[in-house]
Amino acid sequence: MRLALVTETFPPEVNGVSMTLGRLCYGLVELGWQVQVARPVQSQEEIDEPSAVKPFEEVVVPGVPLPGYSALRMGEPAIFSLRRAWREKRPDIVHVATEGPLGLAAIFVARRLGLPISSTFHTNFDQYSGHYQIGFIRRFASAYLRTVHNWTGCTLAPTRQMADELATNGYRNTGVLSRGVDTKLFDPARRDEALRREWGVGPGGRVCLYVGRVAREKNIDLAVRAYEALRDRHPEDVMVIVGAGPELKALRQSYPEIRYAGMRSGEALARHYASGDVFLFASVTETFGNVVTEAMASGLAVCSFDYAAGRQYIRSGVNGQLARFADEQDFMDQAEALRSLDDEAFAAVRQAARLTAEGISWEAVTRSFEDSLRTVIAKYSKL
Repeated sequence: MRLALVTETFPPEVNGVSMTLGRLCYGLVELGWQVQVARPVQSQEEIDEPSAVKPFEEVVVPGVPLPGYSALRMGEPAIFSLRRAWREKRPDIVHVATEGPLGLAAIFVARRLGLPISSTFHTNFDQYSGHYQIGFIRRFASAYLRTVHNWTGCTLAPTRQMADELATNGYRNTGVLSRGVDTKLFDPARRDEALRREWGVGPGGRVCLYVGRVAREKNIDLAVRAYEALRDRHPEDVMVIVGAGPELKALRQSYPEIRYAGMRSGEALARHYASGDVFLFASVTETFGNVVTEAMASGLAVCSFDYAAGRQYIRSGVNGQLARFADEQDFMDQAEALRSLDDEAFAAVRQAARLTAEGISWEAVTRSFEDSLRTVIAKYSKL
C-alpha cells in the first residue's frame, strides 16, 4: 500500500503534531507501506537541499511563516507539484494532517484524481484565535475546519472525547487515533542530580516543570501562578520551563526567578523531564497533549485539566491530579494537593504514572492508523 501524507509540520520541527506524524510514518514503513510526505520547506532549509536518508519520499514545497508564530510554516497551495507527484506514483490514499493551504490543495488534487482521502484533527486553531487578538474570526475558522474535514472520508481525533465533540459539531465519519509515548526515551532512570543542582534545588525541594511552546494558548501564566502559590508554602521549590515561543521574552522579564532551559529534544529533553517532580500543564486548547504522557512516562506527578490526555490517562489521587476544566482556582488547588503529599505517597503517585505510560504503545497506535486507512480505501472502492 502507498500513502501520501500531507502536513505543514514534520520532524525535525519540535511539536506534538510533528512528533506524532513522524512516528506514524516510520511505523507504517515497518509494516510494509510505501510512504511519501508532502511538507513545506522548514526554517533554515534550502528547498533544493537533498533530504537526509529516510525510509520514505518527500515532496518539499515553498512555505511561509504562520501568522503570530513564525517558528512554524504553512505550505503554499502547491497544486501542480502534488498533481505531478501523484500522477507519477499514484497513492492508494492521501492523508491530510493539517488544514492549511497545502492541505487544502491536497484535498483538491486528490478529489480531482479520484483518490481516497482521510484526515486527522490535531490542533484547535479556531480556539487559538482568541489568544492572538483575532477572536472575531473564530466562527469562520470553525466553519472552515468542519468543511475541510468533511471533504475527507474520515476525521481522526486523538481522544474519544474530541471525536464525540467533533461529531456533535457537524463533522462526519469521526474516529479515534490516539498517541503513544516512547517509554524507552522518557524514563525516570534519566533523572540527573547534577542538573537539579544547576537548577538550585535544595534538600526537600521539588521541581515544578513545564515543557512545551511558550505561547498564550498554552495558558502558561496559570502554571506560573500555581507555582508561585506553591513556593509561598514551600520556598525550597523551583520552577523550570523547557521550550521556546513568542511569550518567552515577556515571561523572562516578569519571572526572572524561574529557570529557563530553552528548546530541548531527544535524550536532553528526556533528562530534563526525569529531573522534575511535578508537571504543571494548564493548557485548555489541546486536542491531546503529548507532554502529559511524556511526563507520566518520566515518572512525574502531573497536574492537568480534566480533558484530552489528562482525562484519558490520569486518575486523581492515583497517578496524578485533575482539575475541573478551565477552573483556575481548582487547578491551583490540585497542584497544592500533589505538592502536599508526603514523600512516600508522592513516590507512589509517580510510580503509578510510569506504570500507566508503559501501557501506551506506539505500535498499537500505528496499527490503529493502518486499520483506519484501509477502511477508507475500502469505502472508496465501493463507490
